[in-house]
Amino acid sequence: MKGTAHLAIGTAAGFIIGNTQHLDLSTNLMLAGLGGISGLMPDMDIDSVLTNKITMSHKVFRTIAQVVGVLLIVYSYLDGGFDKWKGICAGVGVIVFSSFLTQRRMLTMTGIGVLLAGYSLGENWLWLLGIFIIGASLIPHRSYTHSILGVIFFGVIASKFQASIGLPGAFEACLAGYISHLVADMKFLPVNKRGVKLFLPLSSKEI
Repeated sequence: MKGTAHLAIGTAAGFIIGNTQHLDLSTNLMLAGLGGISGLMPDMDIDSVLTNKITMSHKVFRTIAQVVGVLLIVYSYLDGGFDKWKGICAGVGVIVFSSFLTQRRMLTMTGIGVLLAGYSLGENWLWLLGIFIIGASLIPHRSYTHSILGVIFFGVIASKFQASIGLPGAFEACLAGYISHLVADMKFLPVNKRGVKLFLPLSSKEI
């Protein structure tokens, strides 16, 4: 199922949570937004709508790194001195390193940034989210982020998030949005050729 469909379903799930708790319209809209974002989270394990929004394009970053590498080589050569060859080697190293960059590695770097930001701010939910993003960038698509373990881990993040911002219904909206993604990816829907491995690591059977 496409990311836009998951976004719509997650948004609807968040809005329903708000209505069941009889909250005001502005809170309902915030919960709908949280549900929509959470509905995209399981697909952090692939180049998707959300991952492309939160990470710089690897092509742009690669080009910038290559330009920096070339400038470093030229500067080191023209400047001369004892450290000339160190600078040239460093420039070559930057160019070689940039050639290995992919969008998923950019997502890993984003996760590390989120983790460090959460740690420096003392926000438990934020550094846990960083761990989630890093993990998602390293695993195959439709594996652990699409399992009960993924739901539990994201539920912990959502719980910490609600405790931090004090928004009623935030935990339920985030969890409903996340779970809606897994349900929408299951085999019982005719649009899905594959299902989800809900019981990883105990079972790799697709449901």
